[in-house]
Amino acid sequence: MSGPDIDLVAASLRADAGDLDVYVEALARKLEQAFPGRCAVRRAGLRRNGAVRTIAVEVGPDRYELEHADGSVTARHSSVVRGITLKNEQIGLDEWIDALAAGLLEDAEQSERGRLALENLLIGQTSEEAT
Repeated sequence: MSGPDIDLVAASLRADAGDLDVYVEALARKLEQAFPGRCAVRRAGLRRNGAVRTIAVEVGPDRYELEHADGSVTARHSSVVRGITLKNEQIGLDEWIDALAAGLLEDAEQSERGRLALENLLIGQTSEEAT
């Protein structure tokens, strides 16, 4: 049985993309649940319970960041080796989603932890439900 392909993962990451504010919130929740410890979400507000401002996901040597402000997003992809950022580029949202999907698939092929996290992302389970 083969695993998910990049189109399936990218489609999962694109779900709810019609309304950008709703999309960013749903994406943050989905990534936080599927990749605890590897996804950091920063929110607005004193108690950090406001709108999502940034999403950062670490996948191997790559870091995928999405910054949300004033109804628009800025997407970045960075390559980090031993704590040093070697490459940092701003890319479009669709390119960011495709790159993140490819990184998550590669990670899933290389480790059981990555495979389980990707499965959780695709089926919508939290880490606690999966155990």
